[in-house]
Amino acid sequence: MKRTRILIGVVLVAALAVGGYYYWQWRMAPSSVAAAGATKGGGRGPGGPTPVVAAPATQGDIDIIVNGLGTVTPLRTVTVRTRVDGELLRVQFQEGQLVTEGELLAEIDPRAFQVQLAQAEGQLARDRALLENARLDLERYRTLFKQDSIAKQQVDTQASLVRQYEGAVAVDRSQIDNAKLQLAYSRVTAPISGRIGLRLVDPGNIVHAGDQNGLVVITQLQPVALVYTVPQDLLPQVMKRLQGAEPVAVEAWDRDQKAKLADGILASADNQVDPQTGTVKLKAQLPNDDGALFPNQFVNVRMKLDTLRGAVIVPSPAVQRGAQGMFVYVVRPDNTVLLRNVKLGPLDGQRQAIADGLAAGELVVTDGTDRLRPGAPVEVASARPEIKPPAPGTYKGGGRRKGKDGG
Repeated sequence: MKRTRILIGVVLVAALAVGGYYYWQWRMAPSSVAAAGATKGGGRGPGGPTPVVAAPATQGDIDIIVNGLGTVTPLRTVTVRTRVDGELLRVQFQEGQLVTEGELLAEIDPRAFQVQLAQAEGQLARDRALLENARLDLERYRTLFKQDSIAKQQVDTQASLVRQYEGAVAVDRSQIDNAKLQLAYSRVTAPISGRIGLRLVDPGNIVHAGDQNGLVVITQLQPVALVYTVPQDLLPQVMKRLQGAEPVAVEAWDRDQKAKLADGILASADNQVDPQTGTVKLKAQLPNDDGALFPNQFVNVRMKLDTLRGAVIVPSPAVQRGAQGMFVYVVRPDNTVLLRNVKLGPLDGQRQAIADGLAAGELVVTDGTDRLRPGAPVEVASARPEIKPPAPGTYKGGGRRKGKDGG
C-alpha cells in the first residue's frame, strides 16, 4: 500500500513537469515566430550603412560678423520745463505724439507779462521825453555859453543830465526786451523733434521755472543711437575701421534673430575699457525711419567688421565638438566616414568658415552625425529622410488587413 502511494506521487510530479514544459513552449512560441518574421522581413540590420545627409564644402567670401546685445538709446532726451511762473492754461499736444522742433506744446497765462511790457513801454516813453527836453536845454546852454551869458559849469551839468537820461532810455529798452522775452516764454515750444511722452502736469496747475519734473519729456527717435559692447580683443580692428573711409555696417535684429529691425553704421567708441567685463562700448547710429526701434529696447546687434575672401565654407551643423576639439565627418569615395579635426574661422549665420583641416569640394556630413563612428559605412541622402505614416488598413508587418470576406 505504501509503495502504491509513492508510485502515484512520482507519476503526478512527472505529469506536472511535462505539463509545465509544454505550457512554457506554448507561451514562447508567438514571440519566437514574430522574431523570425521580423528577421525574414529584410529590414536594415545593425551592420548596414547609416543614412546621413551630406553637403560639399564650398569656397567663397564670408563676412566677419561680431554679435552682441545692445540697447536703443535716443540721441537726445529733453525734459520740457517752463521758464516762467504762472498758470498752465492749455496743453497743445497729445501723449505719444510726434512733434517737430518749434511746435507749440503749452501756453501759460500771459497777462502778467503783458502788464510788465506795458509798464516798460510807458517808462521808456517818459524817459525819452525827458531826454529830448534835456538835449534841447543843452543846445540852448551851449549857445548862451558862446555868447558868454552863462558859466561853463551849467553847460557841463546839462550835458551830464542828457547822458543820464540816455542811460535811463537804454534801461527801459532792456526792460521792454525782457518783458517781451517773458511773454514769449509763456508759449512753451518743442526744443527738438521727437516723440512726446506722458503729460506730467495738467492744465490749471501753477507751474514754476524751478519745477524738477517739468511738463513733458521728448525723446529723439529719428535718427536713434544703439549702444552695445564688444570684447576688448576686437578693439584694434574696430578702431582701424573707424579711422578708415568706409563705414562699418551695423544691423539690429529682434530677440529671436529672425527679423531685421534696422540698418545703420558705427558712429563712435568709448574712451575706456570696462575692467570688470573686459568689454568696450560702441555706439551706432540708425535712421529708424519706420519707427521700429524704441528707446531702452533690447536688440541683437550684428556688426560687419570685415570680409574674408576665398574661405572654405561648410554648413554650421556639420561642425561637431568632441574631446579632441572641433571636427567634421568627411565622406570618403568608398562611402565610409573619416573624422577630421578642423580649425574654425568666422561664423555667418548657418555658414561656417574652416580655417584649416578641410579642402573645398570634400563632402561633409550635416545630419546624422550622432550615429557615426570613424570608418562606419554610410548612405548619403540629399535631404533628411521623411517618416511617412503607414497606409490605412496596413499592419506593421506589411500585410493588409483582411475584410470580412477574407479578400
